[in-house]
Amino acid sequence: MTELKPVRTKNLDAQYGTVTLEWDRVEAVVAAFRAGPGRSWFLGTVRPDGRPHAAGIGHVWHQGAIFFTTHPEAQKTRNLLADPRCTVSAGLPAWDFVFEGEAVRERDQVLLAAVTAKYREIGWPAEAQGDVVAAPYSAPSAGAGPWHLYRMTVHTVVATAMEEPNGVTKWWFR
Repeated sequence: MTELKPVRTKNLDAQYGTVTLEWDRVEAVVAAFRAGPGRSWFLGTVRPDGRPHAAGIGHVWHQGAIFFTTHPEAQKTRNLLADPRCTVSAGLPAWDFVFEGEAVRERDQVLLAAVTAKYREIGWPAEAQGDVVAAPYSAPSAGAGPWHLYRMTVHTVVATAMEEPNGVTKWWFR
């Protein structure tokens, strides 16, 4: 599906003996999920003084990475500029996910165009304008645009499947 391929896998279920989940199955679920109202994923960052910060994001999965927008003055932006390490957590029907990695601003205009096209597919009329994302509206807490696009490079993923075949598995990608 993408170039994101695990270099190491570990079944985290020592208690119930469930199967090791297949990354391709997990990635298919992640890729098919559409962000939108009531379906937020949550970005975890660290403030420069060490305090944690969490914020809902409207994400897009593209080429094995998580993309999201943020206002240039938002707390999450300031946090990522100081320290790009972050987490994204998601609860979906029958699945829980935690992604760990690093997020940096994406300025490539071809990639911005591809990601904003995916945002339009899920109902947000976003457009790439130079190295920013513009739209007539966003989430009420997002502030007026334009917004910066961030790409989270995934280092690890933990997924819990709550339907057959059940399991909890961790993958490393570097």
